[in-house]
Amino acid sequence: MKLVQRLAYFIAPAVMALAGLGMTAAAQAAPLRIGVTPGALADSVEVGAAEARKQGLEVKVVELTDWTTPNVALASGDLDLNYFQHQAFLDNAIKERGYAFKSVGIGVLGNIGLYSSKIKRLSDLKDGARVAVANDPVNQGRGLLLLQKAGLIKLRDGVGARGTLNDVVGNPKKLKFVEIEGPQLVRALDDVDLAQGYPAHFVNAGKPDVASAGLLYSGIDDEYFAIRFVARNDNANDPRIARFIKLYQDSPAVRQQVRTSYANDDKLFTLPWVKR
Repeated sequence: MKLVQRLAYFIAPAVMALAGLGMTAAAQAAPLRIGVTPGALADSVEVGAAEARKQGLEVKVVELTDWTTPNVALASGDLDLNYFQHQAFLDNAIKERGYAFKSVGIGVLGNIGLYSSKIKRLSDLKDGARVAVANDPVNQGRGLLLLQKAGLIKLRDGVGARGTLNDVVGNPKKLKFVEIEGPQLVRALDDVDLAQGYPAHFVNAGKPDVASAGLLYSGIDDEYFAIRFVARNDNANDPRIARFIKLYQDSPAVRQQVRTSYANDDKLFTLPWVKR
């Protein structure tokens, strides 16, 4: 009896270890599920997924049409990874929802621009001009930073990308700000003198010529707003994730798709992992 117990003492851990190996192998065999939103991001990930499959990494791309579900699905385990949000959005989601998430890789940085259908140069902007900015706290600060870069306003020291209209401490032209939902800024050009705009939105609206006609663009300094690959804390070290991100970043086909999605205009986007 003692011999049986002793054998069991040694055999049980071995069986459990083998079972664990089996579970790990099964997890590795399952497809990597990546949640994306439609447009440039989905298109580039689809290209990356096709390349991954050729290299033996099975990837399932799940396209979601809003900015809430990708994080809900990741938290519930329905996704292994999502790719739709920049760090500012992620920080806000973690603060408000308590998600146990982390950024595990950097992706495309869609630049923003200052646009106008009424002036050709920023120096032509008149005193008291109407200027449209995003109305949400995540993106408004980014637009205000670009206006500060243009020399049109000054923000309170230290607020950075978290600045709001309440942080404008210098406004020599006495600009009048109009707050508009981000996606609607595309339609604001005829109603204001200058507007913060997203080139990708103009491209998606069939107006690539407008996207490329910005008076000033952001760039690598805006890296905080680059799209992140986001995983749960408990699966952030999944080797499939690291493998896919490296493939995505290194793939010439992915880079070409990104460029195509941005109207083949290098002013409209930045690849932060390349520019470093």
